[in-house]
Amino acid sequence: MTDYRPPTRDMLFTLSEVIDLEGLRSIPKFAHAEEDIVAGALEEAGRFIADVVAPLARNGDLQGSVRNEDGSVTTPDGYREAYARLVESGWLGAAFPEEWGGAGLPLTVAIAVQEMITSADMAFSLCPMLTYGAAEMLIEHGTDEQRAAYLEKLVSGEWTGTMVLTEAQAGSDVGAVTTRAVPAGDGTYRITGSKIYITWGEHDLTENIIHLVLARTPDAAPGTRGISTFMVPKYLVNPDGTPGERNDVTCVSIEHKLGINASPTCVLSFGDRGGAVGELIGEEQR
Repeated sequence: MTDYRPPTRDMLFTLSEVIDLEGLRSIPKFAHAEEDIVAGALEEAGRFIADVVAPLARNGDLQGSVRNEDGSVTTPDGYREAYARLVESGWLGAAFPEEWGGAGLPLTVAIAVQEMITSADMAFSLCPMLTYGAAEMLIEHGTDEQRAAYLEKLVSGEWTGTMVLTEAQAGSDVGAVTTRAVPAGDGTYRITGSKIYITWGEHDLTENIIHLVLARTPDAAPGTRGISTFMVPKYLVNPDGTPGERNDVTCVSIEHKLGINASPTCVLSFGDRGGAVGELIGEEQR
């Protein structure tokens, strides 16, 4: 077992003396972030992370996540149960607006919680970290309909999100991506292409995964100027908000790595059966 001891005293000192938590409370939406409330929240989060998350680290690295013949991925023993408890705890939505199920706390408080999860088990922490980014993207650039369909489940962690950028022939040159997004005539797009290094691109922790995919529309400009972002769920979402038909996205393999073995870094293929259904986020080629 990892003997992780959360540095809550240091975190509270930094929040109070360096970041000026009291000053943040002058902003109306953070008026409820009183120091004793934040202190209690961090202490409770620290105990939870030390007791539930930290013990996963050693076995998670030894066992690793495994891709099965059907393309599904099985995470190490204990991961599903720990993640379910983390979702139930509510810590994942600490910094998101209350209207979307969050606690409305300053981002700095949420970062302190995320830092504790990362220190306890980095492989485990990468999943909620990427989900935070997906939720933030929808808040800033999603439509009202997209927010209504996806945001609360991402904020709570009930569904997870990914960042799908890199391609084998492009490497770190994001402007060289070739994944295509063709309008389907109904407001959605059909995504085809292959992506590598997709952290937590497939797993068994949640019933749905929301991929944020960089791709090019048919008339796209060359380089980074021509890239658009598309939301491609593992399962299409029914009108009642439940996962429906399986989308055309498949985990082809898991990358072999020197560490963080419990975090499945996937090669994902989009469009093997004609095209994955995606929704544009924000403006095309922006």
